[in-house]
Amino acid sequence: MAETKPILRAGEQLKDLRLRLGMTIRDVTDLSQKVVDSEGNEEFGVSTTWLSEIENSESVPSIYKLYSLSVIYHVKFGDLLELYGVDIKKINKLQSEIPLPQTHLTSVEVFDDTGTITFPIRFDQGFDKGKTNILSRMVEIWGEVPIGIIRHLDVRHSMYGYIGLQDRTLYPLLRPGSFVQIDASNKKVLPVKWQTEYERPIYFVELRDGYVCSWCELQGTQLILVPHPGSGCVIRQFKYEAEAEIVGRVTGLAMRIVPPDEPAGGETAKLPRRS
Repeated sequence: MAETKPILRAGEQLKDLRLRLGMTIRDVTDLSQKVVDSEGNEEFGVSTTWLSEIENSESVPSIYKLYSLSVIYHVKFGDLLELYGVDIKKINKLQSEIPLPQTHLTSVEVFDDTGTITFPIRFDQGFDKGKTNILSRMVEIWGEVPIGIIRHLDVRHSMYGYIGLQDRTLYPLLRPGSFVQIDASNKKVLPVKWQTEYERPIYFVELRDGYVCSWCELQGTQLILVPHPGSGCVIRQFKYEAEAEIVGRVTGLAMRIVPPDEPAGGETAKLPRRS
């Protein structure tokens, strides 16, 4: 009986929302037809019988009908989902707690750009930018900043990659479990001069069966994936564009220094050689 209480409360809240808007069940039914016409799908239709059942029982609405109620009541779709115990704002957190073993492209989703985040709004003028320091000591004032203000950072539309827990191609320079920012406009492997491994360009590469983050060399029609010497991985080569394509050049990195999955005894995983 305790398990049905949240659902019953959800139905009651939907009814309360409708009544506060001064709408009858018939009003909702009539307005839902506009959503049906717009989407070209009868699943978006809300009948009087259906709405009465949802408001007065433990029934759970389909995503189509909940969408229609979101439109008709002028409330956020995510807010209606929360009535039924689904909090989409937790998706990013849960995704980070359930890492995938393979390297893959990912994204940063902002579900509510009207909300706020804690953000440094003024830095201490006396801190030395040339020295390593703790961020909290560099920031003079922290504040709640509307997400919309920092949308110019284009977090929503930027391309990001996640280095799978089994991808040790550039370990220890780039640890498994890291996130990388990708410049998708830079897809060519150029003969750039570099002096240290930190200056050597890193590329995010799409293969037929997945992705890999690696140093690259182009020799004729062969794309050579060069691993870090200390990774224990082997050099691999693929037919350029037919078997491997450059997604873009890595331009940023977010990395844990001590990943929780670090193998004991310096054990490394070797990737099979392909030709």
